[in-house]
Amino acid sequence: MFNFIKHRKFFYLFSGILMSASIVCLIVFGFNFGIDFTGGSIMEIEYAKDRPSNQDIKDALVDFDIGEVYAQPTGENGLILRFKDVGEEMHQEIIQKLKEGHDFEEQRFNSIGPVIGKELKEKTKMIVVFCLFAIVLYVAFAFRKIHIPLRSWKYGIVALVALGHDVLIPSGILATLGFYYGVEVSIPIVVALLVVLGYSVNDTVVVFDRIRENLLTGNSEDFEKVVNKSLHQTFSRSINTSLTTIFVLSSLFFFGGETLKSFAFVLIFGIIAGTYSSLFLAPPLLVSWLKYGREKKI
Repeated sequence: MFNFIKHRKFFYLFSGILMSASIVCLIVFGFNFGIDFTGGSIMEIEYAKDRPSNQDIKDALVDFDIGEVYAQPTGENGLILRFKDVGEEMHQEIIQKLKEGHDFEEQRFNSIGPVIGKELKEKTKMIVVFCLFAIVLYVAFAFRKIHIPLRSWKYGIVALVALGHDVLIPSGILATLGFYYGVEVSIPIVVALLVVLGYSVNDTVVVFDRIRENLLTGNSEDFEKVVNKSLHQTFSRSINTSLTTIFVLSSLFFFGGETLKSFAFVLIFGIIAGTYSSLFLAPPLLVSWLKYGREKKI
């Protein structure tokens, strides 16, 4: 039987490298926030024939007071335009200008003021912090009957560390893609990160719950053996559940719309990170915490 706990230092090293790389990417690149958070307008159009070049688009709109125009090709003939917040009258004038010599269909148009964007950003931070706090309380409450060898609140702290790991990795990837390919952090992306939190804590609690059951049966084995046995009992369930979910999300990524692609992309990497942490990071951390406490007493 493979000993997960015996190789925990390798798992810690691997997670540490990924988390460090993600932190560096976030510091160096930062998030490329979309208009949901910064304010502005976004217009997506689909040309009937070949789309004009980005420079032609910018030249056509140079006389409009809409600030810097960002043009991002999408699909074969699609184009996404981003510029400052405009009203409906200016919106219609832009459409008429772009239609000179070109036939296209507008797919969507959204406009958000800078005040609303700033408010959304602040509320998003509050929601994420609240979710993390609620998760710790939930795990601590769920494992309140366990006092030996670790207290219930320690399970909550370890779950929180695993959650930080699971959100940090896709966040680092998003920062990198935002810098090099213009991928934006929008409301659907934030929703995807919150879904990752929920999925990850569910996966971690399943493993912790099996550890709790084995402890409550009065098993005479030491804690390390109990954790290793619990991992073997839940390993297939965790892998199969994650793979099934990833298959569905892959379909959304390859065949869904532009918004669904970003949503599915974040979820795929978040679920991979969450599955890894629930099996190879969180349970070994429980054992390491116990060993550290005992060595400190000695």
